[in-house]
Amino acid sequence: MLSQLAASLVDGLLIGFVYGIAAMGLTLIWGVVRIINLAHGAVIALAMFGVYYLVLWTGVNPYLALPLVAIGGLAAGYVIYVLAVRRVVNAPPLASLLATFAVNMILIGTATTVFTTSPYSITLELGGVDAGFVTIPATRIVATVVAIGVTVGLYLLLYRSGVGRQIRAVANNRDAAELMGIPSGRILALSFGIGTMLAAAAGGLIATFFPFTILSGEAYQLKSFVIVVLGGLGNPLGALAGGLILGSLEGLVPVFTSASWVPVIEFGLFVVILLVLPNGVFGGRE
Repeated sequence: MLSQLAASLVDGLLIGFVYGIAAMGLTLIWGVVRIINLAHGAVIALAMFGVYYLVLWTGVNPYLALPLVAIGGLAAGYVIYVLAVRRVVNAPPLASLLATFAVNMILIGTATTVFTTSPYSITLELGGVDAGFVTIPATRIVATVVAIGVTVGLYLLLYRSGVGRQIRAVANNRDAAELMGIPSGRILALSFGIGTMLAAAAGGLIATFFPFTILSGEAYQLKSFVIVVLGGLGNPLGALAGGLILGSLEGLVPVFTSASWVPVIEFGLFVVILLVLPNGVFGGRE
């Protein structure tokens, strides 16, 4: 029993790192642009297919395809911002929700026509690492290392670079940032692109160890919302911690009961956190 618990916990934590970077994209967009991006799940799903087809057409290793997909996510985020989000940045919240929801429906509708809803998977045999009480699939370890690297890169960008200082200035006070000569429009577009890039990176990693369809992104978008609430809206590093918490739950719950209870417990936790700690366990922007 103890070995099963340990194995499930380790597996959940490793998946939690990937969930964390997906949620970081969502919370970064909220923290800077102040918009809830309902196209987040569509981007995650399209990134899965991006990695799949790069592997299929070129034979490249999925992890080498991942940077290309992430860059594609950055470009896609910039385009989505310019075409659909820019005009509703200062509009009432419902307008931005409808705008990103419309983008989501366009992306999913078009992609469903192209890819159908059939399941796809990427065959990747890397073996595993024997940790004594559990054999850890190498794909989980690589995904965790990549997720940690992405997190470190985001931290360095936000807190150790000039662009990061501009992003944080716009997030804290857009009007004051503009008075200081910071081009807030460009920074908002860049932030939306980075958030979308993080979602794409997460989608590409998830595709290396789970089967997927074009509708799979919606489930990960919902998980991202739960994680964002756990970690605190606008708190990217809190999102990583929230991802680890959610991943741990997903790993441990099936040990004690049916796996069908996992979403019930996740969204029950979502409601409890909203009621008791509306700013999240680790705090966030109000």
